[in-house]
Amino acid sequence: MAAAAAAAAVGGPQQSQPELPAPGLALDKAATAAHLKAALSRPDNRAGAEELQALLERVLSAERPLAAAAGGEEAAAAGGGGGPGAAEEEALEWCKCLLAGGGGYDEFCAAVRAYDPAALCGLVWTANFVAYRCRTCGISPCMSLCAECFHQGDHTGHDFNMFRSQAGGACDCGDSNVMRESGFCKRHQIKSSSNIPCVPKDLLMMSEFVLPRFIFCLIQYLRDGYNEPAADVSSEKDLNKVLQLLEPQISFLEDLTKMGGAMRSVLTQVLTNQQNYKDLTSGPGENACAKKSHEKYLIALKSSGLTYPEDKLVYGIQEPSAGTSTLAVQGFAGATGTLGQVDSSDEEDQDGSQGLGKRKRVKLSSGTKDQSIMDVLKHKSFLEELLFWTIKYEFPQKMVTFLLNMLPDQEYKVAFTKTFVQHYAFIMKTLKKSHESDTMSNRIVHISVQLFSNEELARQVTEECQLLDIMVTVLLYMMESCLIKSELQDEENSLHVVVNCGEALLKNNTYWPLVSDFINILSHQSVAKRFLEDHGLLVTWMNFVSFFQGMNLNKRELNEHVEFESQTYYAAFAAELEACAQPMWGLLSHCKIRETQEYTRNVVRYCLEALQDWFDAINFVDEPAPNQVTFHLPLHRYYAMFLSKAVKCQELDLDSVLPDQEMLMKLMIHPLQIQASLAEIHSNMWVRNGLQIKGQAMTYVQSHFCNSMIDPDIYLLQVCASRLDPDYFISSVFERFKVVDLLTMASQHQNTVLDAEHERSMLEGALTFLVILLSLRLHLGMSDDEILRAEMVAQLCMNDRTHSSLLDLIPENPNPKSGIIPGSYSFESVLSAVADFKAPVFEPGGSMQQGMYTPKAEVWDQEFDPVMVILRTVYRRDVQSAMDRYTAFLKQSGKFPGNPWPPYKKRTSLHPSYKGLMRLLHCKTLHIVLFTLLYKILMDHQNLSEHVLCMVLYLIELGLENSTEDESDEETSVGGPERCHDSWFPGSNLVSNMRHFINYVRVRVPETAPEVKRDSPASTSSDNLGSLHSSRRPKVLQRENSGTAQVFSLVAERRKKFQEIINRSNSEANQVVRPKTSSKWSAPGSAPQLTTAILEIKESILSLLIKLHHKLSGKQNSYYPPWLDDIEILIQPEIPKYSHGDGITAVERILLKAALQSRMNKRIIEEICRKVTPPVPPKKITAAEKKTLDKEERRQKARERQQKLLAEFASRQKSFMETAMDVDSPENDIPMEITTAEPQVSEAVYDCVICGQSGPSSEDRPTGLVVLLQASSVLGQCRDNVEPKKLPITEEEQIYPWDTCAAVHDVRLSLLQRYFKDSSCLLAVSIGWEGGVYVQTCGHTLHIDCHKSYMESLRNDQVLQGFSVDKGEFTCPLCRQFANSVLPCYPGSNVENNLWQRPSNKSMQDLIKEVEELQGRPGAFPSETNLSKEMESVMKDIKNTTQKKYRDYSKTPGSPDNDFLFMYSVARTNLELELIHRGGNLCSGGASTAGKRSCLNQLFHVLALHMRLYSIDSEYNPWKKLTQLVEDMNSQLGNEEQQPEVPILYHDVTSLLLIQILMMPQPLHKEHFTCIVKVLFTLLYTQALAALSVKCNEEDRSAWKHMGALKKNTCDAEKSYEVLLSFIINELSKGKLYHEEGTQECVMITPIAWSPESMEKYLQDFCLPFLRITSLLQHHLFGEDLPSCQEEEEFSVLASCLGLLPTFYQTEHPFISASCLEWPVSPFDIITQWCFEIKSFTERHAEQGKALLIQESRWKLPHLLQLPENYNTIFQYYHRKTCSVCTKVPKDPAVCLVCGTFVCLKGLCCKQQSYCECVLHSQNCGAGTGIFLLINASVIIIIRGHRFCLWGSVYLDAHGEEDRDLRRGKPLYICKERYKVLEQQWISHTFDHINKRWGPHYNGL
Repeated sequence: MAAAAAAAAVGGPQQSQPELPAPGLALDKAATAAHLKAALSRPDNRAGAEELQALLERVLSAERPLAAAAGGEEAAAAGGGGGPGAAEEEALEWCKCLLAGGGGYDEFCAAVRAYDPAALCGLVWTANFVAYRCRTCGISPCMSLCAECFHQGDHTGHDFNMFRSQAGGACDCGDSNVMRESGFCKRHQIKSSSNIPCVPKDLLMMSEFVLPRFIFCLIQYLRDGYNEPAADVSSEKDLNKVLQLLEPQISFLEDLTKMGGAMRSVLTQVLTNQQNYKDLTSGPGENACAKKSHEKYLIALKSSGLTYPEDKLVYGIQEPSAGTSTLAVQGFAGATGTLGQVDSSDEEDQDGSQGLGKRKRVKLSSGTKDQSIMDVLKHKSFLEELLFWTIKYEFPQKMVTFLLNMLPDQEYKVAFTKTFVQHYAFIMKTLKKSHESDTMSNRIVHISVQLFSNEELARQVTEECQLLDIMVTVLLYMMESCLIKSELQDEENSLHVVVNCGEALLKNNTYWPLVSDFINILSHQSVAKRFLEDHGLLVTWMNFVSFFQGMNLNKRELNEHVEFESQTYYAAFAAELEACAQPMWGLLSHCKIRETQEYTRNVVRYCLEALQDWFDAINFVDEPAPNQVTFHLPLHRYYAMFLSKAVKCQELDLDSVLPDQEMLMKLMIHPLQIQASLAEIHSNMWVRNGLQIKGQAMTYVQSHFCNSMIDPDIYLLQVCASRLDPDYFISSVFERFKVVDLLTMASQHQNTVLDAEHERSMLEGALTFLVILLSLRLHLGMSDDEILRAEMVAQLCMNDRTHSSLLDLIPENPNPKSGIIPGSYSFESVLSAVADFKAPVFEPGGSMQQGMYTPKAEVWDQEFDPVMVILRTVYRRDVQSAMDRYTAFLKQSGKFPGNPWPPYKKRTSLHPSYKGLMRLLHCKTLHIVLFTLLYKILMDHQNLSEHVLCMVLYLIELGLENSTEDESDEETSVGGPERCHDSWFPGSNLVSNMRHFINYVRVRVPETAPEVKRDSPASTSSDNLGSLHSSRRPKVLQRENSGTAQVFSLVAERRKKFQEIINRSNSEANQVVRPKTSSKWSAPGSAPQLTTAILEIKESILSLLIKLHHKLSGKQNSYYPPWLDDIEILIQPEIPKYSHGDGITAVERILLKAALQSRMNKRIIEEICRKVTPPVPPKKITAAEKKTLDKEERRQKARERQQKLLAEFASRQKSFMETAMDVDSPENDIPMEITTAEPQVSEAVYDCVICGQSGPSSEDRPTGLVVLLQASSVLGQCRDNVEPKKLPITEEEQIYPWDTCAAVHDVRLSLLQRYFKDSSCLLAVSIGWEGGVYVQTCGHTLHIDCHKSYMESLRNDQVLQGFSVDKGEFTCPLCRQFANSVLPCYPGSNVENNLWQRPSNKSMQDLIKEVEELQGRPGAFPSETNLSKEMESVMKDIKNTTQKKYRDYSKTPGSPDNDFLFMYSVARTNLELELIHRGGNLCSGGASTAGKRSCLNQLFHVLALHMRLYSIDSEYNPWKKLTQLVEDMNSQLGNEEQQPEVPILYHDVTSLLLIQILMMPQPLHKEHFTCIVKVLFTLLYTQALAALSVKCNEEDRSAWKHMGALKKNTCDAEKSYEVLLSFIINELSKGKLYHEEGTQECVMITPIAWSPESMEKYLQDFCLPFLRITSLLQHHLFGEDLPSCQEEEEFSVLASCLGLLPTFYQTEHPFISASCLEWPVSPFDIITQWCFEIKSFTERHAEQGKALLIQESRWKLPHLLQLPENYNTIFQYYHRKTCSVCTKVPKDPAVCLVCGTFVCLKGLCCKQQSYCECVLHSQNCGAGTGIFLLINASVIIIIRGHRFCLWGSVYLDAHGEEDRDLRRGKPLYICKERYKVLEQQWISHTFDHINKRWGPHYNGL
C-alpha cells in the first residue's frame, strides 16, 4: 500500500459524526482488529481506512481522559469518564490490539524483533547507571559502553574505567563514528543488515495507521495539561501530575522503540512526516476540542517569547522576554555592545539583586540580527512539537529516554538533531527560568552529547542549520542577562561591562550544558575550521570572552576587615575555565600544523582588537589603579596561547603577530599586576579581605587552572619583556612590587607605599618573579615530553605522590580531546623514568598507606628545579617540604652535610624568537639593583634575608650562563656615548660590568640617617650606596662635574622611556601626549626631609662576592681561586662538587663562571684575593637599631628555651609511649604494670593513673583496672572445616551457617533441653559463643573514686568526643585507649604464691573430700563495702554488655540457673578468645602479650564472688557423680513424669571445670585446682573413648572388645586405653546405642582403618582443647609460666605442666595419653555407673544419644569470608542485586564480611523499629560488631555498638591505591595484607583502639 494513500486516508476531512463500528465488534477488540487488518490489506482499502479512522477517533479522543485528570470545569462539562486512569487504560489496550492486528500483542512484539537489523546497541541509561569508557577504543572521549557490551568485548590491557553516569548516556557499541570497531562486542561486530530478511508488508501495516493518531493524542494531552507557571511553585506540581498520568502512554512508546529497527523506522516515518502533522493539528475545524488544544499551543508558544510565523498578529511585535531586550537602541554589530540603559525591571532580577546590594544589572541593546535565532519557532512535524513540549515540561526523564531510544535510526538521528538545534535558544531560556536547573542540565547534556559527539552529524548540522551561529548567539544572549558595569581602573567613566559572578546563572553553573555542547562540537576539526574561518563568529566570540575580562574585581581593604566574605570567586574561576579556556584549548588543538597559520592570524587579530577596545572602555593609559586586582584576563590568555602555538607548531614569525610597543606596554600591565598582588597576598597585605583572597591566589596556580591562568600570563610577560626596553621592564617590576625605595645604598630609607614589615617579603617576591620569568621555558622551547617531565619532577619533589594524585596534579589541557590522555603512554614512561614505586606499607597502627611514587636519586641530583616547584606550589609549605626532602637526600647520599641552598639548574635552550628575553639580564638597571642588594647584604642592612641573597646570586648566575660571547667590553648604550659616564656601569654586559669598580655614590637619605652626621665626603668609610627614587622625589640631580657620584632613579628612567615610546608612536598622528594618571597613593606620613650624602664604596660586584664568601664562611680570606691550584678546572668547568651546597658553594660557582667568561675577570679576582682584606669594620649601631637587635635576641632566646622544653616533653612522652602503649602492635611484649609485686611481697601495689598515688587495693578504697567490655560473636564463627568460606558471587553460591561453632552449640543445647531437666541442661554446656562478653584492659589502674570524678568531668566537658559518656564510655586517662568500665582488683596478693604453691602430700582422696566441703559451704554474702558494691556494679555492666537473647537460655525466664550459666560462660569466653589470639594452641608458651595484658585474674574474683551466691544443691553437684559410686543406680534416672538429669557423659568438661573452680572460696589452693583437673580428666578421657567407639564400625568394635578383655587383668589396666575402651564398648552395647540402622552413615563418615597410632592421636586431639584452657587458667590464677613446645608434644607438655603426668614419667617410650589418668575410685565401677545413665536414655532415643556423644571439639580459627581476586566480580553481582527483604535494588548495597548477608545500608525500606538494616544485622550477626563492604564505594565500614567508622578499602588498583566511591573506576585487586590486618583486628577485638575516627550512627546505617 502506498504511503501517500495511507496519508490521504488518515487525513481526509471527517464527517461531523462518523458512524461507529457495530457494538458487537467494539466489545471484542481482537476480532475488530483482525477485521480491520483484513479490510486494509485489500488493494482498495479506502473503506477500511475510514472505519479504522472512526474507531481511533472514538477511542483516542482527547476529551474524555484528560477531563478526569485536570479536574475542575472540564470534568463537569464532559460528565466524567470513569476513573482518571480507566479511559487511558482502555485506549492503550485498543492500540495494542490494533497494532497486533488481532493476534496476541506479545507474539507481535516477538515477530517485529525478529526483523531487527540494528548493528548498534543504543541502550539508553539514566543518571547513576554504571557504564564503562575505554580510551583505547574511543574516537570521541565521550564514548561509553553498557556493562554487557563492555564485558562481551575484548578490552584486556586497554586504558578503561568504570564510571557512574552523572547525566545519563547511551551505549555506543557498534557506532564506528564514535569508537574503533575492534572494541565492538560480539553482538555488534557483525554488519548484519545483509542477512536480515525483509519486513513483511502486512506486519507493520496497522502501526502506520494507528501511531500518528496515538502520538497526536499524546501531544493534545501535553497541550491541555500545560499551564504557564505562575509565580507560585504549585504549577510545577501540576506539570508533574500531567506527566504521571501520561506515564503509561510514554512507556508504551518507549517499548515500541525497543522492538528494534523495523518498528523504529515506522516511528521515524510517523514523527517526521510533515503531511500527517499538518492534517491532524492544523485543523481548528469543527471539533471544539481540537480548536481549544490548538489555542493552548499558541498561548504556550507566545508565553515562551516565541512567535509562530504564520500568526500575523504576533509577528512583527517583538515580545519582551528573557533573552531579548526591548531597547533596540543600536545594532549589535560593533565589537562591544554599547550600553543600553540600566534596567532593573527584568523578571529575573529578583533573585540576583539581593546579594549584590547597590550594583545594578546592565542590559545590552541587541539589534534584530539574531531575531530569527532567538525568537522564531515553526513546528512542521510531530517530532518538533514533541521536543517543544519536552522542553516546556523541563525534560521529563521518560520523554528523554524515548527520544534517545530512537537514535539508532539514522534518518531519525539527523531529523532529531536538526530539531534540537532549531530549539536551542528555547532550551536556553527554559533552562534559565528553571528551578531545577541541575536536573535539567543533566537531561539536556544526556541528549546533546549523543548528537554532537558524532563528527559527521555535527558537520552536517553546522552546514545546514548554522549550528555555530546559533550556539554563539545563544551563549551571548545568556550571559547578557547578568552584566554589570566594570569598576576596574576608572570607576566613573568605564564603559566596560562584565558578568556578575553573584548571579545564579554563574553561581549555579547554569551555563554548563551550553558551554559543554560548544566545546564538544569544537573538538571536531571540520566544525572548528568553519569557526576559525568565519570572521563574524570570531568577533562575536571575542565579545563573549570580553564579558569575563576583569570580572570579580578585588579591592584591597585598607581600614577594617570586610564584613561579608563573598565566595563568588568559585563561580568566576569556573566560568573562565569552562566558558573561555576550554573552548580555547579546543580551538588550539586544531592549530597544530603550518597550514593552519591563517586561523591563528584571525584569532590574534580579533583578540587584539578586543583588547584595544577593552583598554579604551576602561580608560586605561599607563598606570594601573592601585589596590585593585582581577585574576581574570581571558583575552590576554587567548592572545598568549595562540602566540605560543603559532611559534611552537606553525612556524609563524612572532613579530608578524605582535602589536606596537605601546600596546605591548599596556598588555604587560595587568598580568604583572597579578604577579605583584600574589606577592602582596602572601605578605598578608590583603588580610582584611578575608580568607577568600588567599583562596583566589591558590586557585590561580592550582593544577587544574594553572595552564589556563598563570602560565599564559607569565608567557605573555616573557613575550613583552623580550620586545620592550629591558630597563623599562625591570624598573616596572620593582615599581609594581612597591620596593623601589628599598633599593638604596643608604642604611635607612622611607618607603612611601609599603609598611616596613612587608618590605622583605615583597622584595623576595619581586626577585623570585624575575627568576621565574627568566628561567621558565614552558612556552619558550620545551617539548611536550620535557614539560611533562618537569611538571612531574616538581610534584614528586614536594611530596611522594600516589599515581592518581599525580595524574590530577599534572596540568594537562583541560579540553578532554587534547590528545594528552591521562594515563597515556608518555605519562607512564616518564613516570617510570623519574620515580620509584614504593609499595603500600602496613603500619600496625592501622593507618593504611597507599602505593606511592618517590623521585629517583638521580632526579634529586640533576633535575630538582626549585623554580618549577615555586611556580606550582599552592601552599608555601610545599616549597619548604621540597627543600627538606632535598636536604635529606644530600645528607643521605653524602653529597652535602649542611643546609643546602636551592640548586641552580641548567635550562633548555631558548627558542630563537624569544632571545630578547635575555637582555633583561644584561641591562644596567638590573646590575644596579644586584650591586645595591649585594652591598646591603654585606653591610647587614635591615629587611634583607638569605632568600634575597639566594635570588640575587641566581640572577647573576643566569646572566653569566646567558651572556653574549664577545669580549668587547666597551659596548655603547642606546643613548650614545655621552650617557656612559652618567650611568653606573660602562656597558650592559654583565660579564664586564661585574669587574667595574664603583667608587662614590650619591644617595638621598632622611636627615636622621647616620650617613649625614659626617664632616666631609672624603673621610666617609661607611660603605653605602645609591638610591632608586620613587616618582615624588626630585628627578635626577644636576650632574656633578666629577664623574664619581651617580644617582639613579628607576622610576624616572621608566617614565622617560614610556613617554619616548608613546611620542614615537603618536607623533605621526601628532596627537597630544596622554596625561598620565596621577598616582593615587601618598606617603603614610608627611614626606620625609631628604638630603644628599655621598658614600665612598670602592667595590665591584666581584669584590662584593668575595667579601660575601668571607662573611658566609665566617673566616677571613676564606676564598682562594681554585684554578691557581688546579688549572684543569678552567678546562672542564662542570664540576660536581659545585652542584649542591649552600651560599658559599654558590658564590664559588659564580666566581668560577665569571673567571671562565673573561680573562680580565679572572685576573681581577686573583688581585682582590691577594690584597689582604681588612676586617669588616664594626658597624656603628644606633640606639633604635640596638633596640630592635635586643628584641630579636630576646625573641631568639625565648624560642630556644621553648624548643628545649618541647624536646624534653617529647622525649618524656616517647619513653612513656614505649613503656605503656602497645595498642597498635600486638607483638611488642610489655609487662603489665600490675605485676609490680615481687613474689615475696604479700600484697600487690597499684598506681592510680589519675591521682598518681600508689598503694594496695582495699575494701573501702578499691583500685580497678581500666577495661573495655564488649559482646563478641567471634568464637561462634569458628568452623571445623579447613576449606575457607567464600563470599557468594553468583546466585548458586550461598552461605549456610550450620557448620559454625555457634550453630553446633545451639543445636546441642536445644537437644539436651528437649529430653532432660532444664536446670541440669544449663550446667552441662557453656554459652557465649555468640554474644559472649569479652573483657580486655590496657593494663592501667585507677582508684574507683578517682574514676567517678573523672567521668563527671568528662560529662561536663562540652567537647564532642567520639564516645558516649552517658553509656559509661571513656578513654584511659594515661594511654587514651577506649574503655567502658572498671574491674575492681581483689585485695590481697596478686599472684597466689608461696603459701599456696607448696607441693602437698595429701592423698587424692583427702583432697577430693576437701573440695567437696569447700564447695558445700554457703557463700556468705559479703559485707556492704565499697569493694562489694563495685563488684556488683561491674557484674551489672557485664550483663548489660550483651543482649538479653544471648543470656537467657532457660525455659523458665529469669531462673537463677540462667545467671549461673552466664557467669561461668563469661570466664569460658575470655579463655577461649585468649586461646584464639595465641593462634589456637599454646605451643608458643608465654611469649604472647595476650597473657600479659590480661585481666582474667580480677575477672575470676568478680565471677566467683557472684557464683558463690548460688550454691548448687549438694544433691545435684556433679562433683559427687565424678568421685563417688552410687548405691542404687536406678534412683538416678528420675521418675517418668519428671525429666531426668543430663547424663554425666553428655556434660561439657570445660564447663564443669569452670563451675567447680568458681564454686570454691577464693583464693584457691593449687592442690585443689590440680585435684579438680585430675578428676575431670578421667571423665574427659571416658568421653573420648565413648565417642571413638561410636565412630568406628561393628567389626572394629568387637575386635577391640576382645583385645581389651584379654589385658584387663594386667597390672595397670586402668591406665590402658584398650582395656577401658573394651569395657566401655561392653557397657554401652547393653543399650541400643550401637544398633545397625545408624551405623551405615557413621561408617561413611570415617572410612579410616583405626591403627593404635591413629586412635592415640584421636584421643589426644579430643582432650587437647580442655588441657589448653586449663593451662591458661592455671597460668592466670597462679602466675605460672606457660612452657613452649613443638606442636606434636603439646599434649605431654601441658599434661605435665598441669600435674597430670607423674613426675618420674620417662620420655623414651612413645607417649600414651592414658598414662595421665588417675582414677579417684575404681574406673570400672564408675564407668559402669556413667554408662548406665546413657543406656537408659538410648533405649528410647538411640539416634540422639549417639549425636550427643560425638562432640566435635576441634574448631579451626575463625576467619572472615574469602574475597575474590578482582573487585569487579563482586561489584557486577551485587550492585544490581535485589534485597531479599524489600525486593528492591538498594541505593547503597552492602555485604557482611562475616556471614555474607546482603543488606541495604541506610535503606529506610528495611528499617525495623527505628533500626536500619546494617545496625540490626551487626547486632544479630556480631552482637554489635559488624564488618560491611559497601559495594558502591569499595570501602569497609565497621559498626561497633552505637558507633561506626570507615575502615578503608582492601581492594587496591594496580598502583597500590584505594578508589573510594569507585570515582576513578580502575580495576581493583584484593590486597591480602590489608585483609589480614582487618581480620586480625576483628579477632583481637581491637577496632576500638586502632581506628581513630569514630562517630555515632544513630541506628541509621
